[in-house]
Amino acid sequence: MLTLEQIHAAKRRISSYTFETPIIQLNGLDQLLGCQVFIKAENMQKTNSFKLRGALNKMLSMPLEQLQKGVVAASSGNHGKGVAYAAKLLNSKATIVLPYSAPSVKVDGIRALGAEVVQCKLAERHVLTEKLSREHGYCNIHPYDDYDIMAGQGTAGLEIVAQLPDVDTIVVPIGGGGLISGIATAVKSIAPHIKIIGVEPAVVSRYTKSLEASERLLLAEQKSLADALLTLQPGERNFPIVQQLVDKVVSVDEVLIQRGMNTLFSEGKIIAEPSSSIGIGAALQGALPIRKNEKVCFLISGGNVGLETLI
Repeated sequence: MLTLEQIHAAKRRISSYTFETPIIQLNGLDQLLGCQVFIKAENMQKTNSFKLRGALNKMLSMPLEQLQKGVVAASSGNHGKGVAYAAKLLNSKATIVLPYSAPSVKVDGIRALGAEVVQCKLAERHVLTEKLSREHGYCNIHPYDDYDIMAGQGTAGLEIVAQLPDVDTIVVPIGGGGLISGIATAVKSIAPHIKIIGVEPAVVSRYTKSLEASERLLLAEQKSLADALLTLQPGERNFPIVQQLVDKVVSVDEVLIQRGMNTLFSEGKIIAEPSSSIGIGAALQGALPIRKNEKVCFLISGGNVGLETLI
């Protein structure tokens, strides 16, 4: 189980190491998206993504002797950067397992923090991570299927409710489910009337399909512009939380993911990676159950994007 108390404990643990990122009102997007538009700018977090929250909470909760043996993490990039940053901070050695498809801006960012990078096929990330964990005694820092990770991510939910108490709906990108599990637990515990909507790429709609089937389905590997949201199966611990607390999950077409990123950049002057622009894409697609007068907070999960993707 994940509780509000765990999320408050995570906030106490990590707050001196992380930024309380701003909520920014983007009035210029109101008419375009059909609501009052706010963003929670986690692209402005240290390491340029929310993932640092969970990585720090997990690693600050670990016994020192375990940290000293080193850590390993499977990632599409942002989690790896968060783990690499936390490892450097805590004098631990980090090995990050990335897919060959990871953008160079993420690979370079992880290496710059002193972590070792190992690359493999997307579907083999977790298998290789487990192997390295067994062989070297590293602790495996799972990107989403872990209550400490979820509690860390949930601290962003505490901030949203404190910063924008009259928010009606929070729109959250969904991959394995770590971020939305933490945010939904935090927000629904404090203000159950606030709607939580998950958004995922249509080509890897693992939550949409799994929720319909009432069980965790494993999808085939696909390519998407949303490189951070390519997890092929909902997390075991995450799935029941999403089933219970998330109001709706919508899937977004590739062309709208691109348009979401372009809109944030050109109209909102916000640099965000495709995966974190997916909520804007969902609104442009008309897929969100929102009304004109609603205050909608789009969680912008990361900004690790190269200029070649933006232009």
